[in-house]
Amino acid sequence: MKTLYLLDCYKKEFETTVKSVNEKFVVLEESAFYPNSGGQPNDTGKINDYNVVYVGKFKGEVSHEVDKEGLQPGDKVKCVVDWERRYKLMRYHTAAHILANVINKNTGALITGNQLSLEKARIDFCVEDYNSEKLQEYVKEANEIVDKGLDVKLSIVSREEAISSMGEQFSMLAKGLPESVKEIRVVEIESFAKEACGGTHVANTKEVGHLTFMKSQNKGKNNRRVYFSL
Repeated sequence: MKTLYLLDCYKKEFETTVKSVNEKFVVLEESAFYPNSGGQPNDTGKINDYNVVYVGKFKGEVSHEVDKEGLQPGDKVKCVVDWERRYKLMRYHTAAHILANVINKNTGALITGNQLSLEKARIDFCVEDYNSEKLQEYVKEANEIVDKGLDVKLSIVSREEAISSMGEQFSMLAKGLPESVKEIRVVEIESFAKEACGGTHVANTKEVGHLTFMKSQNKGKNNRRVYFSL
């Protein structure tokens, strides 16, 4: 299956063919719908007149759960992504990258977890010192990066190329990526950060808007959490 959002996060509509169907679960020949993964919620939208209520990835295939049965393999379909939802999540995902990189550059901390929603985002990271005022400063620094209007570029490279250009730690995630992943989708924020990520992003940091610090939490030994909204 071809995943269209990997190199074009702005594709709102597309036409394709139904590949397989299992009751209300539909696999398409290609898809621009983002599946629930990496802390980013799935897209919703339409496949013809069927509502897409959930999208997940199973055994390498993107599966679309629709609200009723009826689609058949071979059907030609027009698909529409719920753009308001998608774009908000794009903004949050790019904002999370910026803040995570600011935290990393200031503390060396890697990200241990994250969760995006339509109202707020959460980043978990591991660092010894807990200082809420410092975290508020990092959010302010993230806004300074946003205001620079840096271009965000997407590419897909081999694992070897990723290591060559970014080093062995080519992700802000502490757990890294499994060795089985041989092709790396790279998100580069011009002159600021470059890392592996499979999520959807805006094309320029100006589109993010403004990060607002909500709260931070000390989650135990070296585990910290920060919440922000846009």
